[in-house]
Amino acid sequence: MPRVSKDHLDARRHQILDGARVCFARYGYEGATVRRLEEATGLSRGAIFHHFRDKESLFLALAEDDAHRMADVVAREGLVQVMRDLLAAPNGADWLGSRLELSRRLRTDPEFRARWAERSERLTLATRQRLLRQREAGNLRDDIDVTVLTSYLELVLEGLVSHLAMGLPADDLEPVLDLVESSVRRARPRS
Repeated sequence: MPRVSKDHLDARRHQILDGARVCFARYGYEGATVRRLEEATGLSRGAIFHHFRDKESLFLALAEDDAHRMADVVAREGLVQVMRDLLAAPNGADWLGSRLELSRRLRTDPEFRARWAERSERLTLATRQRLLRQREAGNLRDDIDVTVLTSYLELVLEGLVSHLAMGLPADDLEPVLDLVESSVRRARPRS
């Protein structure tokens, strides 16, 4: 039997995650049946579960993949940029649906919450580290603890997710994000 390259395996894994993201967003966790996952990914159950032990492992990997992507943006540009990207993303609805399903499972499933807690710290850590770097560079206000600023920005993100989930208009939110961003920056002395 021929060996499959790591690049091929990685591409297949991403294909599965992309299809699963759409499926979970459209049908929710319970409604994302194996048959629907097969349709959404274009792959057989054997191919899907070769990469992921079970549906929950697939969902956790998807949520973790989203968190890694967000953490990378946070490390480079900050959490407000994640919010801006969410407003501008053409596939934001799929990410949003997965994010809402993640929130629902965190609220209703203690075992899932425990498994996710091990993985979710990366985004919080990336936000905190970015804020610390900004503070050291003199760009961040220093009258509020970085932990509080991190919680504040995460809360704004969750509020934005809720706003979008309710289908409320989002075309006028850029000035709101400008305000959020300026609220954590150090005030520059007026000349």
